[in-house]
Amino acid sequence: MLDHLGIEQFKAVGVSLGAKTLLHMATQQPARVEAMVLVSATPYFPEQARAIMRQVNPDNRTEAEWEQMRQWHKHGDDQIRALWNMANAFNDSYDDMNFTPRLLSTITARTLIVHGDRDPLYPIDMAIELYKSIPHAYLWVIPNGGHGPIFGEMADRFAEASLTFLNGERTRPQ
Repeated sequence: MLDHLGIEQFKAVGVSLGAKTLLHMATQQPARVEAMVLVSATPYFPEQARAIMRQVNPDNRTEAEWEQMRQWHKHGDDQIRALWNMANAFNDSYDDMNFTPRLLSTITARTLIVHGDRDPLYPIDMAIELYKSIPHAYLWVIPNGGHGPIFGEMADRFAEASLTFLNGERTRPQ
């Protein structure tokens, strides 16, 4: 798609699955990724995440969960079912998400890792592993933050810090 659009190099923010996509791009085509912000990223799926993935199924979701997903995803219930089925299938995937420290060390992009210290899927140790393995990485741990800790009251601070980082300016999250 980048070739089709004529985009040689980019900067991006990825949250959760989007962060995993950026890890793939940054390891497979490192010259293309100039800078990235990874929110709630993981180098692999730990058992605690797999246990949650095993429970994700369109047939056991509450009506409130369906309504929330319908607000977020505008392409109908088939899209929502596909997303839940994909999350469930990740439980059995051991090859797609398997970024070793050696592979992560090939990333050339300036990288800001943002992680909540209360993420129920990916413990803070995983963010630290990313931070230690990726050259030119910075780590911002959000106290009491869960999975995707950048929304709600953190949204403005996150937007400012991310844009500053992506623009190449030095900043320290407040």
